[in-house]
Amino acid sequence: MSTTSTPPPVLSPIVDEPVPQPVRWGDAELERLAAMVKQPSLFYYNGPQTNALLTDFRKHYPFKNLFPCSSGTASLHIAVGALRLRPGEEVIVSPITDMGSVIGVLYQQGVPVFADLDPRTYNMDPGSIRRVITPKTRAIMAIHLAGNPCDMTAILAIAKEHNLAVIEDCAQSWGSRHQGTPVGLMGDFGCYSFNDFKHIACGDGGIVGTNSERYGAGLSKWGDKCYDRAGGTRDPEELAPNYRMSEPQSAVCVAQLGKLDDIVARRNRAGSLLTSLLQDLPGVLPPVTREGNYHSYWFYFMRIDPAVLKCTRAEFVAELRAQGVAANAGYIPMPVYRYKVFQNHNFFGGAWPVRDCGLTTMDYRQVSCPVAAAILEDGITMPLNQAMSDRYIEKVGRAIRTVAERLAK
Repeated sequence: MSTTSTPPPVLSPIVDEPVPQPVRWGDAELERLAAMVKQPSLFYYNGPQTNALLTDFRKHYPFKNLFPCSSGTASLHIAVGALRLRPGEEVIVSPITDMGSVIGVLYQQGVPVFADLDPRTYNMDPGSIRRVITPKTRAIMAIHLAGNPCDMTAILAIAKEHNLAVIEDCAQSWGSRHQGTPVGLMGDFGCYSFNDFKHIACGDGGIVGTNSERYGAGLSKWGDKCYDRAGGTRDPEELAPNYRMSEPQSAVCVAQLGKLDDIVARRNRAGSLLTSLLQDLPGVLPPVTREGNYHSYWFYFMRIDPAVLKCTRAEFVAELRAQGVAANAGYIPMPVYRYKVFQNHNFFGGAWPVRDCGLTTMDYRQVSCPVAAAILEDGITMPLNQAMSDRYIEKVGRAIRTVAERLAK
């Protein structure tokens, strides 16, 4: 009789199919591009594609003043430029964001000030915002992370109390709504990204809008070398960069806008379903969307409690991947203020003029946002898109539940 033991059966992963991928561009974009190549000019100002972009964008976001630009980073820089910061003045931002949120502040010789976050929405905590306001504070940049709207009711109240401008960073939040209002329309500026990885995209592009009488009239100048296109003059009064969009980008964006509502609805359905499947699961903390808000899920971000699961985050992610879940440990590697450029205050050729001249005492080596740091230490991201069916999301939810319940025992 053979004494060779029988190996255990190899079990198939619960998520037994690859991550569904949407078809993002097609006939609508080709039709626009075919018309565009027959134009005598591809310049943005009064170009037919850019004019169509402005018209169609206003159907979703009715801004009086708009400027289409080269990136979401550019849209934020234009908004900050329009504030006309004095050197050393401050803008409150989130420590979990893209560098594009703070680049414009630094280039305008402003000082990014980091407020800590709510542990379950991953957006800035209004209480922390209040604690970092100083006499030099000029604005709050509300970053709607991953499509989850910030607490704009509280942020706008704080801004009104302290006479601060509000810039909404909507790069990750196309289609999101706060108490029924599309994000971007509540602050002084709404800034959006058409980057290749966003809900809708033209490779790289952006757009900034405002309904403010104070900032609206000169908005376009801050992305177009401070030229007055309407007046036809080239006598700039202030220094401003060239962040113009081109007609090919606008052509693709117009076609993409026609798909926006469907894309967002599908993403919200998928994300909401996954959140419902993870409720009351030991050791797993799905994201919280505040009542009355609408999350557009640029990606899915949840946290775990390693003490309950009796494992490290890396071990939990490995178990999820073994079950076919496309899970990744963390989001950005560390809070933005921990990046080398901030720790070394190396913003301009190894120097930081506003600090060197005594216009700020900010020392990013002393900044600490413990909630943000904890979110990045135990957070897990998963891709989420409009091609994911209920059946696929249910598999993902079942896989997460299976792993969590086993590890929590």
